[in-house]
Amino acid sequence: MNQMRYVAMKMISTLAVGSGMALLFAGCHRASQAPQMPQAIPVSAIEVHTQPATYYQFYPGTIRALNVVQLHGDVSGYITGIFFKDGQFVEKGQKLYEIDRQQYEAAYQQALANLQVAQANLERAKQDAERYQELAQKNAIAKQTLDHALSDLRSAEAQVAAAKANVNQVATNLKYSRIVAPFSGIIGISQVKLGSLVTPGQTLLNTISSYDPMAVDFQVDQKEIPHFSDLLAHAAAHRADSTFMIQLADGTLYPEPATISVIDRAVDPQTGTITVRLLVPNRHNLLRDGMNCNVRVANYLPASTILIPQVAVTEQLGEYFVYVVQGDSVVQRKIALGYPIGGQYVVQDGLKPGEKVVTQGIQRLRQGAHVIVSTSAAAERSSTAPASSH
Repeated sequence: MNQMRYVAMKMISTLAVGSGMALLFAGCHRASQAPQMPQAIPVSAIEVHTQPATYYQFYPGTIRALNVVQLHGDVSGYITGIFFKDGQFVEKGQKLYEIDRQQYEAAYQQALANLQVAQANLERAKQDAERYQELAQKNAIAKQTLDHALSDLRSAEAQVAAAKANVNQVATNLKYSRIVAPFSGIIGISQVKLGSLVTPGQTLLNTISSYDPMAVDFQVDQKEIPHFSDLLAHAAAHRADSTFMIQLADGTLYPEPATISVIDRAVDPQTGTITVRLLVPNRHNLLRDGMNCNVRVANYLPASTILIPQVAVTEQLGEYFVYVVQGDSVVQRKIALGYPIGGQYVVQDGLKPGEKVVTQGIQRLRQGAHVIVSTSAAAERSSTAPASSH
């Protein structure tokens, strides 16, 4: 009896332990299948604002003098006088060179003397013709004599005309033996010295160019013609501002602003570009003909412009996306970008003011990811500060 009771109690104990283990296993199994909440990803974000902005475009340009003239000798002879210093400012009409004038002065005096002889012969022929006409009216001379007198008069008139033409010609040669400045400007280094022989139309004496204002020529794509046409119309109605500035070869900005002057008449079919010309003051003669420079063109965006940090943008197959915070999660949104300004992008489409975009932690995000958002103070300051690119 006692043995039977022992066996029964042992069976009851074994069943109790088995039931407990089964319940424990079932509880663990249910716990392993319960859904786990995803861990929130910490990110930084900024709120989208609108603001005015300025960005700059740069174009390679060349500085040109508005007027450039090469000085050549128009008569032959030796240089007998140079009346300037190389590189100096010269006034319009100022004497620059003189070619040996003795032969031209002698020729001029000879021409004047020949003219006086011809005029004297003409006067005598006139008197003879008048006298013979009076006698002919009285039938006091033969008609042939009057005809000869009239013929001599016409010949004398022709000789006077020829003598006057010769005087004009030698006077021109005499004038050209002295070379003067055609306009006020800067003269270059003389290409001839005293005693040099000048050949008409071939010998280059010097070059003179105007210096204030100077022109700046640069090329723009034909697609930009409407934009620069608007700038040209604006310049006609407003005073010069900093829309156009000249960056010199050493990287410094020339202190005087330039103004747009003209857009060339035609597009170059080989390059698809057109020349735009600026005018810039040059009172101190710092700009020289032929200098290379960069033209900085300012573009002003309205106060409705949206800008976001470049670090907020990701690129996928040539398209651009940002993560927009919605509640405690993010959605990936496609946007259209405009011109980069400093460390920011202009957003043309895809965002509205007041929305928040992620700026840090983007690498771990995916569509619909849960996030914990903290605002980056530095990003907020950069997004709300007036934007400009240099």
